[in-house]
Amino acid sequence: MDEKKSENIDSSTQTQENTEEESHPCDICEELFTTRKNLIQHKLIHSVKKLYQCKICDKIFATRNLLSCHKRIHTGKKLHHCDICDENFSTSGSLSAHKRIHTGEKPYHCDTCGKNFSQKGNLSTHKRIHTGEKPFQCSDCGKAFFDNRSLFTHKRIHTGESPFRCDICDKTFSTRGHLSCHIRIHTGERPYRCDICGRTFSVSSHLSSHKLTHTGEKPYHCDICDERFTRNSSLTRHKHIHSGERPFKCDICGKTFSRNGDLSCHKLVHTGGKPYHCDICGKKFSQNSNLSSHKRIHTGEKTYQYDTGDETISRSDDLSFPKHIHAGEKPYHCDICSESFSTNVELCSHKHTHLEESPYHCDICGKTFSKRGHLSSHIRVHTGESP
Repeated sequence: MDEKKSENIDSSTQTQENTEEESHPCDICEELFTTRKNLIQHKLIHSVKKLYQCKICDKIFATRNLLSCHKRIHTGKKLHHCDICDENFSTSGSLSAHKRIHTGEKPYHCDTCGKNFSQKGNLSTHKRIHTGEKPFQCSDCGKAFFDNRSLFTHKRIHTGESPFRCDICDKTFSTRGHLSCHIRIHTGERPYRCDICGRTFSVSSHLSSHKLTHTGEKPYHCDICDERFTRNSSLTRHKHIHSGERPFKCDICGKTFSRNGDLSCHKLVHTGGKPYHCDICGKKFSQNSNLSSHKRIHTGEKTYQYDTGDETISRSDDLSFPKHIHAGEKPYHCDICSESFSTNVELCSHKHTHLEESPYHCDICGKTFSKRGHLSSHIRVHTGESP
């Protein structure tokens, strides 16, 4: 193929700026592409005699236009301008995809569940939820993912990489999204509002989980002990109890944890950090939840109220307790001694007494407890914090 013919190959679907997930593999070199058209263009590299190479990173392209577009990554040049929000993009395809944010257009439709998407690559990734296909596998632990971006983020667990830093408290995060959610702790921003009770949240997924408290739905089910959860992440953490898996490791002392949040709290033992500060009395806390509970001392706030009585409940976790607690009902029965309980959590804690289990472990002195509440009370011995 001569140079002129190579240049005329349509380059309208240049590689976009991570707006679509990679889902089309090359059967020759196994490289992945966001669209089938990009894959076809790539295959020319394996057959075309005249190729174009980037002098900065040595990447090879089949057409001069694709090379020119690629060079903008190094130069930072963004020629395509959004006339609505003034954001700039290096390719016309990226601009077109971005504009759908403003128009709300979602032209790609899932035939299975009816959900619509603004980008074709996102639809392709979504369809794997229905098929169960997880083609992207971690070479370190074998865990598989629906899309390459999730795999890339997951690998930071093994490398310990946290490239996104909070300018206020210097805490670091493995994803930009986690950093954005964290910053709302400092700003107090809670943009997600429940249209049923008016409660607001800083993270959209927390709002989605909260709405299940109104319906009572718990769609995530443990196939080992039958316990149900409102969030998939809660189910994942719960399964670590059965498997004993502790994938989060402290790079200072080597101690391992089943939850990343527990690791973050543990690291404060080494640093002595208390990043959460009461703006009323100046008291500092190592965890945001402790700060939130503390602030109610000043405000006297009792946020949640059942419509069946006059009792007010001041702690958010009490809201998850069903109303049958107030009615005195105890529908959860121990199959060993027949004792009954108001909640499944109380039943699970009780069963530890039969099994002589103490799954809750103090990171400071190593003492173990059968109940999380006993551990929380014990930790105050080390911190000196008043309940």
